[in-house]
Amino acid sequence: MTTSYPWQTGTATGVGSYPGDDPAEALRVVLGELPELPHLPELPARGPGADLTGRTAGLLLDMPVHLQPSGWRFSDRPGRDTLRSHDHLARDLDALEEQAGGHDGPFKIQVCGPWTLAATIELRHGDRALKDPGAVRDLAASLAEGVAAHVADVRRRLPAARILLQLDEPSLPAVLAGTVPTASGFSRLRAVEAPVAEDTLRTVIETVSADDAAYPIVHCCARNVPYALLRGAGAKAISVDLSVVPRRDDDAMGETIDAGTGLLLGAVPATDAVLPSLQTTAHPVRELWRRLGFPPARLAEQVVITPSCGLAGASPRHVRAALRRCRETARMIYEAAA
Repeated sequence: MTTSYPWQTGTATGVGSYPGDDPAEALRVVLGELPELPHLPELPARGPGADLTGRTAGLLLDMPVHLQPSGWRFSDRPGRDTLRSHDHLARDLDALEEQAGGHDGPFKIQVCGPWTLAATIELRHGDRALKDPGAVRDLAASLAEGVAAHVADVRRRLPAARILLQLDEPSLPAVLAGTVPTASGFSRLRAVEAPVAEDTLRTVIETVSADDAAYPIVHCCARNVPYALLRGAGAKAISVDLSVVPRRDDDAMGETIDAGTGLLLGAVPATDAVLPSLQTTAHPVRELWRRLGFPPARLAEQVVITPSCGLAGASPRHVRAALRRCRETARMIYEAAA
């Protein structure tokens, strides 16, 4: 089958988070090490409002949040925590426009997906939003509109770029399995049925990618990635940590590849470690492709190489080395198939 991807053959990118608190410096590293597919770094070390949940919660329309000792919670009106989220993102986007305003290739941004938000934000009385189906619907609708506006803002700042939007859903497998703890931690919330999860995610994806505004990717670094559900919801690419993908996922992974869905495969350690050789890094990627029986030439077209997960816990030195290794690995896979 013939499928067009927004990235060049033999491309690498990052997952999202970075160490430090300087958005301009983080962008310089990303643009320097990942010129074919850079992305907007997230800097959770800056504190509340820069974390995965708080950063995205700041995009919600008419659903302000505030920080409690137990975590993020919906509130009646915007307060300093919501404003802090807005301030962090505004600084990031100003730095983006200044340093990458002329970028004319694909560029990736990341937000938290609806199910992970619902599993982490509490309702006003303390239960997780995930417990209330009505609250989840309201959250997904608010998120869809807020993220669509965010995508439009990024497109204004990068007018020549092709925007890729990554929805981070690390909690989705737990949502489907019924293993998300209640706010008290003493019990678990009821599992969400797969068709409901797919429909809710589709609501967000269809809104943010309307009129080809953004190319939708879903990232899930947990085990038991629901590949078919993500494809059904409209994800055009799926991002996973290759080190936790079990052999039992071969059929689901094969169906995903056969459907032409792009894959962002985490193949490089995301925390400080001695990096293995280039051949060793590439081996799991090439072995997966060989095991599933797909033509080698499609590997470099369909797959983007990434770190195994976000790099927020790594040292600046490891960040540069890991991103460079991702790019070298992608290039070697491409050259071997050429």
